Amino acid sequence: MANTKSAIKRIRRISKQTAVNKIRKSRVSNENSSTKKVFETLDTSASKSELFISSYQNYLVYGVTALVVIFALYFSYDKFVVQPKIDESNVEIFTAQKYFDLALNSTNNKDSLYNLSLKGADGKFGFLDIIENYSGTPASNISYYSSGMAYYHLKKYDLAIEYLGKFSSKDDVLNSLSLTTIGDSFIQLNQFEDALDYYQKALKSTSNSFTSPIILLKAGDVSLKIGNNKKALSFFNKIKTDFPKSAEADLIDIKIEQSK
Repeated sequence: MANTKSAIKRIRRISKQTAVNKIRKSRVSNENSSTKKVFETLDTSASKSELFISSYQNYLVYGVTALVVIFALYFSYDKFVVQPKIDESNVEIFTAQKYFDLALNSTNNKDSLYNLSLKGADGKFGFLDIIENYSGTPASNISYYSSGMAYYHLKKYDLAIEYLGKFSSKDDVLNSLSLTTIGDSFIQLNQFEDALDYYQKALKSTSNSFTSPIILLKAGDVSLKIGNNKKALSFFNKIKTDFPKSAEADLIDIKIEQSK
């Protein structure tokens, strides 16, 4: 009986060990199978990535190449087209500017000289030619200013307003002079509200002891002209308080009394 029990125990241990070994083998087999599937998935993904890169690498190469070409064209255009145009316009404007300066400083034939500055002479360009042939250059921009000033002196006030209105400058004084001359042109055309508007724009563009008192006096005078005494008084008072040493301040008390 004892031998039988011992035999049964041995059989059970063997069966149990066999079962454990079977489970271990099954786990190893499953793990090997899972690992195989993972590698197969990775291989598939890698193949797809390679296929994608292979399919689109030409587009990527073409895209980069296109960007390089665009930048090269831009710098080439700037170097071989834009800059030579600027250099040429700076030379061409010389004659027009010469006649303009002569007109400013001359006591005779001023109108003729202003017209020569606008239209050119001796086969050389005037300001109007510079504007037409060298659009977008600094010379073209300054030609708008000079043309406007020339037309103002020629008493062609509509044209003065048109050309000065197209001028732009980062120089505050030059910009304020342009705006003030537009205001002066409107005065000559009896458009006083418009004149006041441009005087105020000129005042906002800069503040200095040279131009500001002059513009303030103009703004005050035109405000009186249109019956806005309160605004006129504010302009005149500003001359007295901010620019007491200016020539415009000498008789400003009279203007202040007129505004009350």
